[in-house]
Amino acid sequence: MTVIERATTAIRIRDGRSKFMAGGAALALLAGLGGVLIGRSMAPEPVARSAEAPAAEAEEGEEHGPEGFIPMTPVQLATNGIAVERVSSGSILSEVISQATVTAPPEGQALVTARADGAITRINKRLGDPVGAGETIALLESREAAAFVAERNAAAARAQAARAAAAREQRLFNAKVTARQDLEAAVAARQTAEAELQRAEAAVRTAGVTGDGRYLAVRSPIGGRITEVDTQLGAYVAAGAELFNVSNPNSIQVEAAVPVPEAQRLQPGDRAVVELPGGGIVEARVRSITPSADAQSRAVGVVLQLSGAPGGLRQGQAVRTRITPSNSEVTGIILPEDAIQQIEGRDTVFVQVKGGFQAVPVQIGQRSGGRVEILKGLQPGQAVVSRGAFALKSQLGASEAEH
Repeated sequence: MTVIERATTAIRIRDGRSKFMAGGAALALLAGLGGVLIGRSMAPEPVARSAEAPAAEAEEGEEHGPEGFIPMTPVQLATNGIAVERVSSGSILSEVISQATVTAPPEGQALVTARADGAITRINKRLGDPVGAGETIALLESREAAAFVAERNAAAARAQAARAAAAREQRLFNAKVTARQDLEAAVAARQTAEAELQRAEAAVRTAGVTGDGRYLAVRSPIGGRITEVDTQLGAYVAAGAELFNVSNPNSIQVEAAVPVPEAQRLQPGDRAVVELPGGGIVEARVRSITPSADAQSRAVGVVLQLSGAPGGLRQGQAVRTRITPSNSEVTGIILPEDAIQQIEGRDTVFVQVKGGFQAVPVQIGQRSGGRVEILKGLQPGQAVVSRGAFALKSQLGASEAEH
C-alpha cells in the first residue's frame, strides 16, 4: 500500500468515528426529551394543584370580605339586638334633650258616656278588647228610649197629615176653589212637620235607640281598644256618666317638657328624634309649642309628631327626645357614645353596608349627655349602629383571630 492509499484510509476511519459519535449524541438527546415527556404524563396532579391553589385562595378571600367587614343577615340583626340609626348633621351643643311622655292626640282617644238615665243590662266588651268605630259596647235600658221613639212616631204622623193637607190644598187651588194663601199655609205646615220629623229621627239615632225602642246602645266613636271601664252590669247611671275609655294605639304623639330657655330656641317644624325603649330611634317633627310654662314643672310643653306609628311605644310611656333647632350651627354628626368602639387604638363605628357592617375609623369631638360629636369619617345619610356595637366588635375580633 502506498503512502497515498494509507492516508486516504485514515481519513475515512476518522469520518466514520465522527458520524458514530454524532449519532450517539442525537440518540442521547432524544432519550432525555422522552424521559421528560414521560415524567410529565406520569405526574399531572401536582401541576393541577399548583394552578388551582391561587383560585381557591381568592375564593376564600371573597368569603371573608374586606378587612373590618362583618357579614350579618336581617334575622341575625334582630336576634343580636342591634339598632341602626341614620345619621344627619348637627351640633352637640345645640341639641335640646328632654324627658317626654307618649300621649294620644285628640282624634286618638275617646270617652264613651251615657246619653240618658238608665241601667246597664249588657256589656259586650272587656278591658283591652278591640272595638270598631260605631260598634256597640253596652246596652242601657232607659225610659227615655221609649220617649224618643214615641216622639219620633208622633212627628212622623204629623208630617204625614201635613203632606196630605198640602196635597189636598194643591188640588183645590188647581180647581180654583181655594185661594193661594191657603195653599201656601198648607205647604208651610208640611215643611214644619217634616223638619220636626227629621229632628226626632236624629235624636233617636244620636241616643242609640235599638229597634224595639227599649234600649239605648252605648257606641264607641272611634276604633281602638278599651282602656278603662267605669261601670258594671246592672249599675244605674245618669246621663253624661263616663262609662268607657277607648284609645287607638296606632294614633300617638309625644309631649316633651322643655325648660323655658331651651324652648325659646325651638319653633314648629324643627327636626326631632325619639329614643325607643328597646333601642333605636324614630324621627319626629315639632308640631306645636305651648305659649306658657307649666306651673309645677316650670317647663314648656312641646308636642312632637312622629313619622308613622312605630312599635314599642304605648300611651303613657316615658321616653327621651332630642330636638335640633333649625337655626343651630352644624359642626358634625352626633351619635350615642355606645356607638363608638376602640379597635386597634382607633375610634371606630360600624356602618351598615350590603350584607353586613363595615368598621370605619372616625375622628370624634366633644362629648355631652351621653352623646359624642363625629368630626370626620362619616357622611350624612349613612346608617350606623347606635346600639350593640360592642357585640360587633367582639365578633370582629374573633373573626380576625381565626384568620
